[in-house]
Parts: sequence; C-alpha cells; structure tokens
Amino acid sequence: MTEHALTMRHWLWIGGLALTALLIYLLQPILMPFVVASGLAYLGDPVVDWLQRHRLSRTAGVIVVFAALTLASLLGLLLLIPLLQEQVVTFVQRLPGYLQWATELLRPWLGPLMPAGDELDFESIRQALSEHWGEIEGVRSMLVDAVSQRGGALLLLIGNLLLIPVVTFYLLRDWDHLVAHIGDLIPRRWLPAVTEFARESDVVLSAFIRGQLLVMLALGVTYSVGLWAVGLELALLIGMGAGLVSFVPYLGVIVGLISASVAIVVQTQEWWPLLWVALVFGVGQFLESAVFSPLLVGDRIGLHPVAVIFAVLAGGQLFGFLGVLMALPVAAVIAVLLRHLRKQWVVSNAYLDEP
Repeated sequence: MTEHALTMRHWLWIGGLALTALLIYLLQPILMPFVVASGLAYLGDPVVDWLQRHRLSRTAGVIVVFAALTLASLLGLLLLIPLLQEQVVTFVQRLPGYLQWATELLRPWLGPLMPAGDELDFESIRQALSEHWGEIEGVRSMLVDAVSQRGGALLLLIGNLLLIPVVTFYLLRDWDHLVAHIGDLIPRRWLPAVTEFARESDVVLSAFIRGQLLVMLALGVTYSVGLWAVGLELALLIGMGAGLVSFVPYLGVIVGLISASVAIVVQTQEWWPLLWVALVFGVGQFLESAVFSPLLVGDRIGLHPVAVIFAVLAGGQLFGFLGVLMALPVAAVIAVLLRHLRKQWVVSNAYLDEP
C-alpha cells in the first residue's frame, strides 16, 4: 500500500510538472512582461531590503528604487537612442557600398557557377538597393505598411511594455510576502532541504543575472571604444550589439568580429585595418576571461559553455523569445538541482551497492 501510494504521488508530481510546462507553452505570448517584471523585482529586492533596514517603509523603498530604475532607463535611452539612430542611418547609407564590396569579392567565385550565357547582375542589384534605401519616403512607407498589417501584434507589444513597470512595482512591493507564502506551503519535513536549495539557487541566480548584465555592458563599452579608436563609423552599433549577445559563449565575439571586419574593409577599402579589429576583440576576450567574468560573475554558476549554448537553443526552440530570455536562469537553477541530486546519489545504497 505504501509503495502504491508513493507511486501515485510520483505520478501526481509528473502530471503537475507536465501541466505547468503545457500552460507556459500555451500562455507564452502574454508571459513576457511578467517574466521581465519578475527579473527586475528580483534584482531590486535586495536594494529595497537595504532601504528598509535604514528606517524606510517598504512602499517608500520601492518608490525610491522604482524611480531610480526609471530615471536610469530614461537617461540611457536619451543617450543611446540618438547615437544608435545615427549609426543606423550610417549603416543604411553604407549598404550599397557593402553590396559593391560583396560584388567584387564574390564575382570570381560565383561567375563559373552560373549557367552558360547567364550572369548575375550585381550592378543592377546594387543600384536598386541604393535607390530604395536612399529614398526616405520609401522607408517611411514601408514602416507604415508594416504597422498597418501587423497592428494587432504592435498593440500587444506596446501593451506588454506598458505592463512591465506596473507588474514590477507590485511584485517588488510584495516580494517578501510572496516568498513567505511560498515557504508556508512547503511540507515541514522538506523545509531544510528546500531552504538550502533556494539559498544556493539565489546565490547562483544573483551572481549570474547581475554579473552577466554587467559583463555584457562592460564588453559592449570595450568593443565600442576600441572600434571607435580604430576609426570604424559603426563602432557603437557593432560594439554594443556584440556585447548584447555575449551571454552566449563566443557568439558575441564571432558576430562582432565578422560585422566589424566587413564594415572596416568597406569603409577603408583596405585590408590592414582587420589587424586592429582583431586586436580589439582579442583584448575584449582577454578582459572578459581575466577581469570581467572573475570579478563580476565569479565561478559559482558552474555552467559549461556547451550547456549554455544548448540551453539557449532549446529555450528558443520550445518557447521562442521567452525561452531564450529564461534559458540561462533556468539552466543555472537546474545545475544547482543536479548538484544536490548528485550529493544524494553518491551516498545512496544503489551507488554504494549496498542492500
């Protein structure tokens, strides 16, 4: 009877987990603001707790942190958007030049592959793109058409963005109460093990989220400054883009190196600046491995680079953008769970081959 009850309990757990996964899959279009808000509340909770310890009420502390986050975001947008807009305009203006460079580079290889009597008309393609991107009204009409065709999706995106600060405020205000309520639901005999697991997961998640965001920012600044010193016109766009995707091992440096190499060759019409571009990304990789990651993240996460790549790809395949957003935090918690399971396994009778 006991064995049957234990089996039924296991099936209930499996069914509950399966139902949760199914609900996440079905509700993923509306979960993004709640996931982002939860992450922001998680990051802001220690600051609010610190303000509470200094005789500020919870609500007042939340207002202070919320105002600081809002002000920092607005200042960042005001500083970055004009610069990025200028970089995008420069990229659009340079696009015909990129195609011309590709034409001259690929013509010797593509020519023999074309059928007899046919030739790929690179010049016509270049002129068409040049005329198309050179017409501001044409670009504007494309944007208007895209907005009109996907108005529902755009409204959903705007609604989700507006929900993020609202949900963040309420989650941050009630964070401690929510954690306490969850703790009250845990069976008492499981409480010590769950508490230890939650504490270790918190250490890992805080090290990963806060540290990784700082590493991404530091790399973006490093790449941007280095490429600007080299003389690349698209330094900010490429540098910050490479820093943004650097949460996947080697992806940031690969994307940035290829993009910057193409841009610098098209801009200067020379090959020797590639050495300086390679030096910039080489220095960035050295700083990441020797300074940024050890100082800002540390070695507490324990995620192998292959596990990181698999987690991002699997999250994107299963849940789209939401999966990519949640892949690494979930993988970090799973790594903690696996370490706890390993500790129990190595002292179990099955491992020790004891009856």
